[in-house]
Amino acid sequence: MITVQSFEVNYFGENTYLLYDETKEAVLIDCGCMRPMEKQHLSDYIREKGLSLKRNLCTHLHLDHIFGNEYIEQTYGIGPEASQADEALPSAEEQSKAFGLPVAVKDVPLKGYLKEGDRIAFGNSELQVLAIPGHTPGGLAFYAPNDGFVMVGDSLFMGSIGRTDLWGGSQEALVSAIRQKLLVLPPETRVYPGHGPATSIAYEKNHNPYI
Repeated sequence: MITVQSFEVNYFGENTYLLYDETKEAVLIDCGCMRPMEKQHLSDYIREKGLSLKRNLCTHLHLDHIFGNEYIEQTYGIGPEASQADEALPSAEEQSKAFGLPVAVKDVPLKGYLKEGDRIAFGNSELQVLAIPGHTPGGLAFYAPNDGFVMVGDSLFMGSIGRTDLWGGSQEALVSAIRQKLLVLPPETRVYPGHGPATSIAYEKNHNPYI
């Protein structure tokens, strides 16, 4: 059974997720740790739980979701993985300047590309990769059917959806992908977004005005 541990980090209140099971193998999703204390908190948790970090997965490559990639590469020797389509986004430095942030962010080259239908195995667990473009061209979600949850990045929020006014965004594509890939999941599926509280497929079907 997968344990989901979340860390709210950086200027944007981004949710970084650490997933692990009884084998102690773990994967990171959207490591946005920016401040030294945020990085230390994550590493302390990994050490205290005796976890073995295997992969660093990205739902998309917006700045607030990749702040920690350099730290993870330097500390654990693990490079980030994401959709190749998101390599078309501006660099981390360019995004930082666009948001007027007083921080220097280094781009970390992707270790590998993820696409619809890929399966991420760790320990006794598995995640299925879903393509959810619209917030970014290469947006992804990670679905754990055996554990009843899906990590959706910034595609879907409680009562809302991701913004589509940034580079390569498309509201039409996003709404279509949400309807075709996420709303078809079992109603009880728990939804873990990139910002804000967790929700469920059933709740969003009944209450989300955007879909």
